Amino acid sequence: MIMDFFRQKGAAEVPEQKASATGSVMAWHGAGRVAWSPRDTVTLTRTGFSGNPVGFRCVKMIAEAAASLPLVLQDATQRYAEHPVLGLIKSPNPVQGRAELFEALFGQLLLTGNAYVEAVGGDAGVPLELHILRSDRMSVVPGADGWPVAFEYAVGGRKHRFDVAEGHPAICHMKSFHPQDDHYGLSPLQAAAQAVDVHNSASRWSKALLDNAARPSGAIVYRGAEGQGSLSTDQYDRLVSEMESHHQGARNAGRPMLLEGGLDWKPMGFSPSDMEFQQTKESAAREIALAFGVPPMLLGIPGDATYSNYQEANRAFYRLTVLPLASRVAASVADWLSGFTAETLELKPDLDQVPALSAERDAQWSRVAQADFLTTEEKRSLLGLPALTPEDAEDG
Repeated sequence: MIMDFFRQKGAAEVPEQKASATGSVMAWHGAGRVAWSPRDTVTLTRTGFSGNPVGFRCVKMIAEAAASLPLVLQDATQRYAEHPVLGLIKSPNPVQGRAELFEALFGQLLLTGNAYVEAVGGDAGVPLELHILRSDRMSVVPGADGWPVAFEYAVGGRKHRFDVAEGHPAICHMKSFHPQDDHYGLSPLQAAAQAVDVHNSASRWSKALLDNAARPSGAIVYRGAEGQGSLSTDQYDRLVSEMESHHQGARNAGRPMLLEGGLDWKPMGFSPSDMEFQQTKESAAREIALAFGVPPMLLGIPGDATYSNYQEANRAFYRLTVLPLASRVAASVADWLSGFTAETLELKPDLDQVPALSAERDAQWSRVAQADFLTTEEKRSLLGLPALTPEDAEDG
């Protein structure tokens, strides 16, 4: 009895409480979390480039346009018609030409925010070959001071290390601006990742709708005796099997349905959100184009009236997207190759040979030519041309 007294006292001091005090007034909703695709390079490339027509076209348009720009090589005194660097760029390796090499370089930069060019051979001068390395296989090895001391290229479980040597580094690393990373760039595809997910989900929804005869689903209502009752397991399995085999998919569109035994079909119409579904897809496509800097008009996306005509949109595309990217990459390549040749070289796009900018260049040449208060050297400087040599001045 004394032991029972202590047991009761202990139980009273530590009461058992398992239910929430607010359980009776708590409501649970069925909405789940938003499912976004992973943000790693491989997944983004697969979903945003290989599996999305808008992202694919944006990258192809920018990379092909930038790679096709004519390049000029010059220094402070002359523009070169022939130079070992020009020969290397024209034929960088046995399997790629200039356009293929730069298209791969721009593509890597757009998809991953990073681009790596490897120099092969030519220890005493210009490299013999140039190769583009895949950004998803390359990693930066930082040193104690935070600056890169090496690059590691991993493939097939093996790694190759490129040490960052002073004077002639074998790797040229180009990256986009990233405010939160010291060693890797931020790609436009990262900024457009949410819009890519929305656009891909909209495409899957449209495909599912087509598979169901391109109409919203309905409900089969079973009414037993006096409006109550339920189907047996065999009846339910038979009904589901017949629906899947005889009334689902595009090939069964329009096939009449025979209902028996108290079954009734209740079609479900489009909700207001379903009616705006196409607008949501077009809005996502416009956001993807915006992240890459491609005017939606050039992609055939309806509803964009920013530019008055196609030529104006194409000119803005070159001025705001293609030329800044190509100029930055060309400058990085020239600065890197200058370390091999011990020269101060400048590599840049030749704006006089860009058809999309011909009207602007004609107007600029006309204005500069009519400026009598400018000297010949000042006019050449405004047009981006090198200064005349004494021999050229005498010939002129």
